[in-house]
Amino acid sequence: MKKEIIATEKAPAAVGPYSQAIKVGNILYTAGQIGIDPGTGKMVSGGVKAQTEQVLKNLGAVLQAAGTGFEHVVKTTIFLRFMKDFGAVNQIYAGYVSEQKPARSTVAVASLPLSALVEIEAIALIPGESAQDKTRDKSEATQTDIEMEMGKKKKKKNKKNKKKGKK
Repeated sequence: MKKEIIATEKAPAAVGPYSQAIKVGNILYTAGQIGIDPGTGKMVSGGVKAQTEQVLKNLGAVLQAAGTGFEHVVKTTIFLRFMKDFGAVNQIYAGYVSEQKPARSTVAVASLPLSALVEIEAIALIPGESAQDKTRDKSEATQTDIEMEMGKKKKKKNKKNKKKGKK
C-alpha cells in the first residue's frame, strides 16, 4: 500500500519536516493541529477556548481535504499545556465529534509549539474508494488472475509431460 500526502491551504502549513496528514488505504493519520489561524499564520488570541475552536477548525479542514470528516474519526489524542483546561476543551470538542464518539487520550505536556495551550491529532477512516483505488485494486486482481492462470497451464503441461514419459 502506498502512502499519500494530504495538504490544504485551509489549515496552517507544516512548519517542519512533516505533512498535515498521510493517507494509507482508507485510513488517515493527521499531524497535531494547534490554534494557528491559517489566514494570518498567527496563534489566535482568547485563551484555551479560542485555541481549541481553531484547532478543531484546522483539523476539520485537513479531514475534509482527505475526503472525510469528524463523523469518521476513530481516535484522537489531545495534548494540553495545563490539565486544568480539560473541561473547557472537552466542552468545545464535544460539539465536533459525532454520536459515535472516537476513542481518545488526553495528556498534559510540558510545552507545545508556539506556546500553544492545546494540540489535537486524529486517525480517521475515509469512506468509499476513489477511482484510483478501484483501478489499482482491479489491476492487482488482474495480475493475480494472470498468475493463477499461468500456474494452471503449467500444471496441465506437467501432467501431459508425465503422461508422455510413461507411454
